[in-house]
Amino acid sequence: MDNNIKNKVVVITGASSGLGEETARHLAERGAKLVLGARREDKLQEVVNEIIAKGGTALFRLTDVTDKAQVQALVDAAVVTYGKIDVLINNAGIMPIAPMSEVRTEEWDSMIDVNIKGLLYGIAAALPLFQKQESGHFINLGSVAGIKVFSPGGTVYSGTKYAVRAITEGLRHEVGRSIRTTTIEPGAVDSELKLSTNHKESSAGVNEFYEMAIPAASVARAIAFAIEQPADVDINEIVLRPTAQDF
Repeated sequence: MDNNIKNKVVVITGASSGLGEETARHLAERGAKLVLGARREDKLQEVVNEIIAKGGTALFRLTDVTDKAQVQALVDAAVVTYGKIDVLINNAGIMPIAPMSEVRTEEWDSMIDVNIKGLLYGIAAALPLFQKQESGHFINLGSVAGIKVFSPGGTVYSGTKYAVRAITEGLRHEVGRSIRTTTIEPGAVDSELKLSTNHKESSAGVNEFYEMAIPAASVARAIAFAIEQPADVDINEIVLRPTAQDF
């Protein structure tokens, strides 16, 4: 039975671990053609090899989402290989947690560069193609921290995830006649995101918080749900968190 995922070309950033890796595996099992981008070649190669060994279709390109040209090259690789893109999953993200009083401006810059500008570079690369095709689907990874401010410690991170939500909603309003937009807003999910924190006290708190984390496969299933809907159904927002999470 056609699951509306089979043979779709799906580009994923941040695909070498965590949510990106699990989503790639899950969609490959359902017949999608994957184009994976991240900074770690060994991990990307491992994921692609595993997908191919199981009969799936995947390729990768080294991609730092803070470099607009590299994001464009990732999208171009999908078009050259498969002739189109059906879905772009802007998944790359970082979450260094520390109180504002620590004034870690380099970490603030990095979050803005990866979580906001990286997302915008993805949109910039794929949107003209989607408009030409008169079809396409942006899936942007937000967070429950983009619904309620995660403070103390996550104030700037929350700011970036509020931006993801706002940009995705504005994009929906501007181009939504034939292009779909989805914001996925997870709570604590088992991934490398929690490892972004270098502030000692904050890191201990983050690790304790993530003891309740649900598997990354939970998010992969939510993403698949959004993709598999008929073309005239747009799942704009999915919030999921551990049952035990009160934030």
